[in-house]
Amino acid sequence: MTDTTTPTPRARRPRAPQRPRPAGPQQQRTREVHPVLEKLFELYPRMFGAQFLPLKLGAFQDLLAENPEAFKRDELKVALGLHARSTRYLESVAAGHPRCNLQGEPVEPVAPEHVHHAIMEVFRRRQARSKEDLRPQVRARLIAAIEASGLSREDYAERTRTQDEAANALLDEAFAEMAVQTAKREALMRAFEASGKTVEQFADMYGMDPADVAQAVERTQRAGAAPQPE
Repeated sequence: MTDTTTPTPRARRPRAPQRPRPAGPQQQRTREVHPVLEKLFELYPRMFGAQFLPLKLGAFQDLLAENPEAFKRDELKVALGLHARSTRYLESVAAGHPRCNLQGEPVEPVAPEHVHHAIMEVFRRRQARSKEDLRPQVRARLIAAIEASGLSREDYAERTRTQDEAANALLDEAFAEMAVQTAKREALMRAFEASGKTVEQFADMYGMDPADVAQAVERTQRAGAAPQPE
């Protein structure tokens, strides 16, 4: 005889209560934003919004003057310190963006030493999190900063050298690499001038990109009017 009784379902084990998931990095950042920085974002989104820009010197006093009831001096000082030490802000300084007023309008260049120290601090933070050797990248950024400063090697070094021997060694490496690049451009310039060719003809003769030749010629001519790094 066939058994037609309905099988009794197995009792399910009660599920263990799930632990709340830890907040992700974005949630943690959102929760940890200083309330004064939130207020600054509301009032000045061009300076404290999605993109940070270097603040003009005296921005602290400007903020207090424009918002006497909104900020307490000590709290504003702490918040601006956090802002100025953030990697996003340092990156904007390292990129050579000009200092801006609270409306986001450029008012003055960033001093070469400030650009330099921002480059080095961003490099240190990124190198600490990366297994890749980032020194070639920072040397390239330093060379660009040195050239943009318009200073001689001696003047630039006087402004930027610190007690940090590792940072000074990177600066020396950048100077050495810059000297090699300058020598190559000058040799190319001499060959170009002796050839009597146009940029396009010279580039074709040596299998080079005309844009690279034109850039080397322009940079060498421009450097001739400026103090040369030793």
